[in-house]
Amino acid sequence: MLQGVHLPFHPDLQIPHLHHVTLPIPMGSPIADIAAAAEKAVTARVAARVRPGATVAVGAGSRGLTGRVEMLVGVVRALRAAGAEPFVVPAMGSHGGATADGQRAVLVDYGITEESVGAEIRATMETEVVARTANGMPLFLDAHAAAADFIFPVNRIKPHTCFTGPIESGLTKMVVVGFGKQPGAAQIHASGPDVMRDLLLDGIAGFRGTGRLLGGLATIENNSGEVVNVEALLGSEIGADRELELTNLAKSYVPRLPFQQIDVLIVERVGKDISGVGIDPNVTGRYWVNGLEGDTQVSTIVALGITPASHGNALGIGLADFTTADVANQIDWQATYVNCFTAGPAGVRRSR
Repeated sequence: MLQGVHLPFHPDLQIPHLHHVTLPIPMGSPIADIAAAAEKAVTARVAARVRPGATVAVGAGSRGLTGRVEMLVGVVRALRAAGAEPFVVPAMGSHGGATADGQRAVLVDYGITEESVGAEIRATMETEVVARTANGMPLFLDAHAAAADFIFPVNRIKPHTCFTGPIESGLTKMVVVGFGKQPGAAQIHASGPDVMRDLLLDGIAGFRGTGRLLGGLATIENNSGEVVNVEALLGSEIGADRELELTNLAKSYVPRLPFQQIDVLIVERVGKDISGVGIDPNVTGRYWVNGLEGDTQVSTIVALGITPASHGNALGIGLADFTTADVANQIDWQATYVNCFTAGPAGVRRSR
């Protein structure tokens, strides 16, 4: 604890006393064997709906999910035991520099390989339009996934970073945005946050109508990143009441800062594996969208580092007021620009 430190370059400026603060936040009971929980959940709810020999494209994302490999292992085991032929596709929009090799590299960095999950990984940026919404919006689908009988997203459910709604980040978003690759992600994000939540619901309704959506596996993490809930949803439940209930449960685990006003907030690391915009506005209260405000008002944010898992993608770095030369030197501008343009006007405005 620092006690009134004087700064040599400004002798009249004194740093206030610092104190440790412990936040009382819900933790839940961590699940010890995520692979077993995933396999059991899928077997109990989804496996009976699989016909022998059916091909299933299992979606793997680019977020820093806890137990991501174990989740895929459990899903692959359950589907294969039911007679299906599962394979994994990167369902991550434009991440990985919007290239097939880049997206495969992101999965490898997360430990997701054909050997680790026990299934083939098929990566492409090619898409097909498989349906349209009631308003005529095309629904893009990864070409490998479009060639399969079913798709099966595997994702964490959590609050989104630039809009609020009944369903935010989770299975619905992975289907409509992640599986849609760059064109699917671009058209949703370009609509702006006020429209995005409605387009996601329109899009998932369209996907349900195709009969391609077998189901999905959802997890919920507590504030320490421990998985406290593993649940398999039927295709009819994705984008519907059950995912809404899980979204509300996930929101209850989001930590809150202990003060309504903060002069300086120091963020040790920013990264795409932490939040889609690097610094989670659901925690800091500083959103990158006009009109959205959190419970906390922060005057100045300082970012000290960037996570290796970001691969230099610094989208959202503009949420910080100050950063270091080390962080600036780690930015991969190509990957950042691609993600910014895919995220639409809001991404360009805040990350330039």
